[in-house]
Amino acid sequence: MQIKTFTFSAFGTNTYVITFPEIVLLVDPACSNEYERQVLLNYIRPLADGSQKRALVIIATHGHLDHLWGAAWATKQWNTSVWMHEADIPYAEAMQRQYDLFGISATPQLFPIAEIYAAIACHQPCMADLQILHTPGHTPGSICLYWQGEKVLLSGDTLFCRGYGRTDLPGGDPRQMLDSLRKLTRLPEDVVVYPGHGSTTTIGDEKW
Repeated sequence: MQIKTFTFSAFGTNTYVITFPEIVLLVDPACSNEYERQVLLNYIRPLADGSQKRALVIIATHGHLDHLWGAAWATKQWNTSVWMHEADIPYAEAMQRQYDLFGISATPQLFPIAEIYAAIACHQPCMADLQILHTPGHTPGSICLYWQGEKVLLSGDTLFCRGYGRTDLPGGDPRQMLDSLRKLTRLPEDVVVYPGHGSTTTIGDEKW
């Protein structure tokens, strides 16, 4: 398991490329301009399109715009869809509302979406070690990606280093966020956390 982190856009959103022998995961394609897209392409192309021909899978930890800037580009580039929790699919499909909320004067591009649990079931055994943890609070369909054997957690905007995702945006819920954070604190303390924004941390360091 090899993890490469890219931080893209004015939102400082972390995009992760995770490489396995048979598959490449692109998590939260946040590349927002041609330069960022080229940087990501230059890294992924030898992995997914090179001699080993690994399959490429795109996963979104939730449906917010800053985690999906590059989704339309990436799905066209690799002829695939974005996997996400069904509760956040409506947010991704109505991206214009998010643009309007943040005063972004642009028209978002649509992209194909697949419900993540069904999609993973079709890609066994490559995805057998990946656990999808439903962690609502930031959005109804927020998820974390957990590899127990590797002790790695991609936490999206649920858990940050010394913080957690905001709950005051549409679909946010403080009580659900508290429940989700409690769920994560039950993981082993030495699990390394790769958040949607900011630097890595561990479960042990974030317990309170």
